[in-house]
Amino acid sequence: MARHETDLERRPDPDALLALVGQEGKGRLRVFLGAAPGVGKTYAMLSRARAAKASGCDVVIGLVETHGRSETEALVEGLEVLPRRSIDYRGRTLEEFDIDAALARKPQTILVDELAHTNAPDSRHPKRWLDVNELLSAGVDVWTTLNIQHLESLADVVTRITGVAVRETVPDRLLADAHDVILVDITPDELLERLSQGKVYVTDMAARARQNFFIPRNLIALRELALRRTAERVDDEMVDLLRQSAIEGPWATSERLLVLVGPGSSGERLVRTAARLASGLNASWIALYIERAIGESQSAEDVKNVDQTLRLAEMLGAEVERRISEDMVGEALKIARQGNITQILVGRSRANFPARLWRPSLASELVRRSANIPVLVEIAEEIEPPRPQRKKIDGASLRFGVAAAVLLVAVTVGAGVLLERWLPPLNFVTIFLLPVLICAARFGLWPAIVAALLSFLAEDYFFIDPRYTFTISEPYEFITLIVSLVVAVVTGMLASRLRDHSSAMRQRAEAAQSLFEFSRKVAGASELDEVLWSAATHAQKTLGIKSVAFLIPEERELAIRAAWPPIDRLDPGESVAARWALDKNEVAGWRTGTLPNVRFQFRPLATSRGVVAVAGVEPKLTDEPFDAQQERMLTAILEQAAIAIDRSLLVKESVRTAALEESERLRTTLLASLSHDLRTPLAAITGAVTSLRQLGDKMAEADRADLLISIEEEAGRLARFVGNLLEMSRIESGALHPRKDLVDVAEVVRATIARCKKVFPNWRPTTSLSPDLPPIRGDANLLGQVLFNLLDNAHKYGAEGNVIVHARRDGGTLVLTVTDEGPGIKPTDLTRVFEKFYRGGRPDGRKAGTGLGLSICKGLVEAMGGTIEAQSPAIKKRGTRMILRFPCERQAAAAPQK
Repeated sequence: MARHETDLERRPDPDALLALVGQEGKGRLRVFLGAAPGVGKTYAMLSRARAAKASGCDVVIGLVETHGRSETEALVEGLEVLPRRSIDYRGRTLEEFDIDAALARKPQTILVDELAHTNAPDSRHPKRWLDVNELLSAGVDVWTTLNIQHLESLADVVTRITGVAVRETVPDRLLADAHDVILVDITPDELLERLSQGKVYVTDMAARARQNFFIPRNLIALRELALRRTAERVDDEMVDLLRQSAIEGPWATSERLLVLVGPGSSGERLVRTAARLASGLNASWIALYIERAIGESQSAEDVKNVDQTLRLAEMLGAEVERRISEDMVGEALKIARQGNITQILVGRSRANFPARLWRPSLASELVRRSANIPVLVEIAEEIEPPRPQRKKIDGASLRFGVAAAVLLVAVTVGAGVLLERWLPPLNFVTIFLLPVLICAARFGLWPAIVAALLSFLAEDYFFIDPRYTFTISEPYEFITLIVSLVVAVVTGMLASRLRDHSSAMRQRAEAAQSLFEFSRKVAGASELDEVLWSAATHAQKTLGIKSVAFLIPEERELAIRAAWPPIDRLDPGESVAARWALDKNEVAGWRTGTLPNVRFQFRPLATSRGVVAVAGVEPKLTDEPFDAQQERMLTAILEQAAIAIDRSLLVKESVRTAALEESERLRTTLLASLSHDLRTPLAAITGAVTSLRQLGDKMAEADRADLLISIEEEAGRLARFVGNLLEMSRIESGALHPRKDLVDVAEVVRATIARCKKVFPNWRPTTSLSPDLPPIRGDANLLGQVLFNLLDNAHKYGAEGNVIVHARRDGGTLVLTVTDEGPGIKPTDLTRVFEKFYRGGRPDGRKAGTGLGLSICKGLVEAMGGTIEAQSPAIKKRGTRMILRFPCERQAAAAPQK
């Protein structure tokens, strides 16, 4: 027992094994990491590439920058180099890495220099590391170079150390997920010597670099960062290996970090700090943005800052969340407790003392209310951004509100003067609250404050002695006026806040009503096109965006199935972005990392079955992102559309499945029928022929005649069976085109009875034909076949009773019936008898025929414009009557009325 428990405790870590399995099928990334340009990263990469080439590895150079260094250029010789892609940009020709050529060549290993490089406009990806990601996903091993200052989480640290802003960065997770990280290191003195010898830059550039970037303290700091990051990488690799090998050790408890970001420009610095802290703790982390629910709005710049900050956090490996709450501290602590957060990171406020008294800073409130969760406060020059601005009204609205305040105060003064003459002394403080409340509720805060100030002055001037001056004689009156002013201002602020609450609630109610109407609309839509058109029109009109298009994968291609306003096709770049969203289940296009210059942003609509569609959204303003309200509404609409699309596809698949099941059932029935109805007559014919061949001369004449009759009957049975199959195939394929001749029904009945006497010599059906039968329009041969099939059925199931064929005229319709005296048909089977392969029982209990006869009759009768139905019981609570109705020929039907 103890041994079993020990084995369980030492089993490999499941998460480590899953991470290892997740790398299968992908290419391996090898990063040559250096502290600064010129340390020899490209040289080291090419040296190893030549060695790999000599050992038989398929190595190709996708892109290598030699910067004119002769030693590096010599290493390129002998290696296959892919041609670069030329791009015309502002009158210049740029040479870029051709990812399509690399994917088409698909070598075992490809060299792509300068991982942090920014691609030229109109490239598939804005950054080269995204090209590398696509190569890795395609199963190609990639070798690349990277300087430590280009890591996203270290960009701000490098800027503070060197004074040079780092503009080209790569996410830290790329280095963390790399299969190999090779540190290319030389001392700062050696690097400076290489710089002075012209092995890093040409002479002029080298002189400028030595003055700005290549100074000893910068190089030492960068070298330390590179060594530390490489050491952390080695430590992570060791931990992964120990976990995968089930080697025991004191593993630290998992840490989880929560960072609170705002719309200010310093949010990116806070996110990078959180990324470094999470990396050092081996912790997962959440970037949280909380928008105040009521009374405050954000400028376009604030929305842009939030979007960029959260996008950076996501790129650095964070889980991103957006929330709306009036109590920001309470919402943050709620998420922290639900997510098992161990540390909270927040920026320090730089607000002045009066502002902190009016509204405590977020950091201080978190520290006060966080209880047992540690709060880390980042100290910097500007960490916490200014508070979001309140809603702004335009100048015309403000002027109108102020004019209304003046008018309302004037009316209140007039009313006070009149009331003072007729009523006892009044409390004018209460009266002058009325215009303040009206202005706050109708026009907002600033008109309410103007009304409060005017009320203060008007009360002093018109109603406090000495009147018609601003002089106050008694101290208590001054205090009363000050209190009335404060009460008016506070009342106006509260009323304005209530107005903002009402406005926000109205907007949310409208959004909820819009979503409800959309969900009800798509819930009632069964067809896929109806769902798509509803989603496109609703999203475009509700969100106020330029256009919306829905694309559905059809036969390995994406087809526009609905768009509003309608569009015919996408340009090549948009098609590539849409395909990327479908294949990778990632957002592509406008303001993303994949083809950001196209006009649409393509979002995959994913369900539990995968991506079912792609939605393309074209904004009205390409320079600004969607605001929070638009983003929420768009996400909700697309999620509802994805569910509705998935439901429509499931309905379509269920119909297809039902058809396949029915086809399979019919196929099984047909095979069973063929196995019986073909094998039985063939066996009889084969037996008779064998008997005649072997015993023909020894058999009596009568016996030979019986065998020949048997052969003839069974051959006829086979012919009828094959004929029925052919007729059914013609009916179902639509290849049956009956003639439209004048048909004498009485003549067809007599010919069919004569045919039956030949097939069944001992059977004599009875006919009863009206003498005034009119002709019908149809095909005499097909009508004869229908009548013969009905008589054949009556012979099989009529229990040797009499069969009556009756024809009469009923107004403008000719009625033809075939009635037998058999056991009849059950009421539940009266409609089923016309189904394919349905077979009723004979009087002796055996199944007879193939079950195609009545189905063929129905098809032929309807092809000639008639109807057929079964009636049972027919005579004396027994028997079955088949009733055929055909429209009479018009001229013949009208003749007797003359």
